Parts: sequence; C-alpha cells; structure tokens
Amino acid sequence: MFVPLHDGVPMRFIRVAYVTYALIAICVLLRLMLMHWTSEASEIAVLAGFGTIPAVLFGEAQLPPELLKAPPWLTLVTGILLHASFAHLVGNMLFLWVFGDNVEDAMGHLRFLVFFMLCGTAGALLHALMNPESEQPLIGASGAISGVIASYLMLYPRVRVWGLAFKWIPIHIPAMYALGAWILFQLVSALFDQQGAVGWWAHLGGLGAGAVLTPLLVRRGQPLFGRPA
Repeated sequence: MFVPLHDGVPMRFIRVAYVTYALIAICVLLRLMLMHWTSEASEIAVLAGFGTIPAVLFGEAQLPPELLKAPPWLTLVTGILLHASFAHLVGNMLFLWVFGDNVEDAMGHLRFLVFFMLCGTAGALLHALMNPESEQPLIGASGAISGVIASYLMLYPRVRVWGLAFKWIPIHIPAMYALGAWILFQLVSALFDQQGAVGWWAHLGGLGAGAVLTPLLVRRGQPLFGRPA
C-alpha cells in the first residue's frame, strides 16, 4: 500500500545510526545465507526451528527432536531477524532504513535496540495469542518495524515523506497521512483477512508496543507529536 523512500529528517543527537544499520546488515546477511548456503529443505527447517510457532510456544505441539532449533520462548526474538523471501526482506528493511535512524536518534543506540526487540517480541506474542493452534512459523521483523512506525509517527507526524503509493505512484505527504493509512490497513486486514499468510496481529502488537514504549524510552526533553522542544 505504501513504500517509503526518503524523509530528510536531520539527526540531532547521534552522527551514525549504528544499530539501525547493524540490524539491516544482520537481516540481509541471514537472508543471503539461507538463499545461497542451504537447500530448500534446510531453509524450511531453519525457519521452523527459529521462527515463532504458536502451537509449539504454548506446548500444544513439538518439533522433531533432531531439528536444530531455539527454545520456544527464544523464537519470539530469533524470528525477528529471519525473512521468508527477498521481497519480504526488502519491504521491511526499507521502512527500517527510512524511519529507524530518526527513532534511534531520539532514543539513543542501546534504548533503540531494546525498543526494537521488545516491539518485535510483543508482535510475535500477540500473533501467537490470536492464533494459538497455528503450526506455521511466524518470521520477519514486521512487528518490530511496526513499533518503529508508531514511534516515528509520534515523533514526526507532520514531516513530509517521499514514497510510492500502491507500489508505483510517487507521493510526498505528511507522515501522519501515509503512516496513518498504513496502520488502518493493518487493522482492517487483521479483522477481515483471517486466513491470510501475513501476520497482521504481529503488526498490531508491534504498533501497540511502540506507542507505549516511545514516551518511556525517548531522550529527556524530546518532543512528541510535533510539539516544539
């Protein structure tokens, strides 16, 4: 529905968004490793072993004992860094590239990393709670990215962002409209696309966590909702 390209918000507190760039690099590296260094069967096994499977998380199902896997609780974190396809990866990383650096600037490096992982974990947990019997692994940084979107919207609602609407129409509009429409799309999809392959509830869980955590983790004196400092 909306693909971000550029926002132009200058850094105020940090010179380089090390955590944002490191997260992008790790996600890209893991995707390339899965694409080039494993067979299709091995890739499926990795995604099953390290993605969040609700039925496994709640003890209703078990993975084969010989499968390399993380403890069920830890998959709430490990699944954040894995992506099922290159298109899945690119979509998430574009949002992180455009919006993550400014959120990291507002929070600081360490707090932004904690924020990112907590949003991703909250998203995976809400997805699991809404689909407790599912045996499909949830993977991807979408929940964490949703938290970044919520935070950016609280920090810079009036900033005009460049992007593509419906994948090819160039737009330059305030973030509150572009990201607000994106959030509405997630809510409608979660309510009506019950059988879809997208973890809509993970997106909503990340959004909610981002909205709650942002006032707690931003630097002291950092204005919210476009108010002057």
